[in-house]
Amino acid sequence: MRNAKKTCLGKCCLGIESSADDFGVGIATFEGEILANKSDSYIPLEGGIHPREAARHHAEVADKVLGEALAKAGVKPSELSVVAFSQGPGLGPSLRTGATVARALASYLNIPLVGVNHSVAHIEIGKLKTGASDPVTLYASGGNTMVTAFESGRYRVFGETLDIALGNCLDVFGRSAGLKGKKGLPVGAAIEQLALKGTKLVTLPYVVKGMDLSLSGLLTAATTALQKGDCTLEDVCYSLQENAFSMVTEVTERALAHTEKKEVLLTGGVAANKRLQSMLAIIAQEHEAKFNVVPLEFATDNGAMIAWTGVLAFKHGLVTPLDESFVKLRWRVDKVDVPWIQ
Repeated sequence: MRNAKKTCLGKCCLGIESSADDFGVGIATFEGEILANKSDSYIPLEGGIHPREAARHHAEVADKVLGEALAKAGVKPSELSVVAFSQGPGLGPSLRTGATVARALASYLNIPLVGVNHSVAHIEIGKLKTGASDPVTLYASGGNTMVTAFESGRYRVFGETLDIALGNCLDVFGRSAGLKGKKGLPVGAAIEQLALKGTKLVTLPYVVKGMDLSLSGLLTAATTALQKGDCTLEDVCYSLQENAFSMVTEVTERALAHTEKKEVLLTGGVAANKRLQSMLAIIAQEHEAKFNVVPLEFATDNGAMIAWTGVLAFKHGLVTPLDESFVKLRWRVDKVDVPWIQ
């Protein structure tokens, strides 16, 4: 613990993540060591995320999570150099709660504030923890599904969902199938386990439009197939995964062939799925590219990714004045300058 304090003294950033249902706090050194990564999740009684209830949860747990992160890192607030926060994209009430906490902390400590793009942060933490330098990235989560690669100062979007995100597709199907909280597993993990027992490929929509994809029709068809009772839950889970994952893998492979990059990175909450990992590993091997997957701890939304991206931004002169620290609900990844990549 004493070593952590010495490492961090005057050279670390505290990051706050609050874009959706998680309130996370991470602390990263300027050298890329993650000293702490703590979070507390809002769990709705039923259905999906209720933005105002999530924001209320974040406000209630902020002090506790901040304290846990500082204690884990062995750092005093006065030893922080920068405060970063998830400025967007995300749910307005949730984002504003995290931004308010970040502003208050930065103002009280009289240190710089850095607004971070949530999607860029998922890419950067994946690169940090895997050692990838210039990958084609599939970022798949509950709120985002996109394939990106760096080109001319920004992460360019080579393909994305036209409607719902991959994680959302799986979550909504799982809840409709009564999988919420089954055996204590997240919905996506429950679907993954059931899919392993599936033997029949049910006919479902496969919708790739150019470099983009659509998942809402697939979700509707999978839910309908289950309700009709003509096939087992295991077979529908298997078929849903195979179709959805094949779609995102196809788009990722096209981007890889176009850019001719030599690395593939899978990041975001859905990165935990072993079947998706295996599909991407195959196409990476076929293109003589190295496949990388973000560690589970950093796959879902977390404060460490905000802290590390805050370090990168701050070291390259990017700070956010208090009067410009408003949240950006639809802040696209390809609208963000990333001067730390040459």
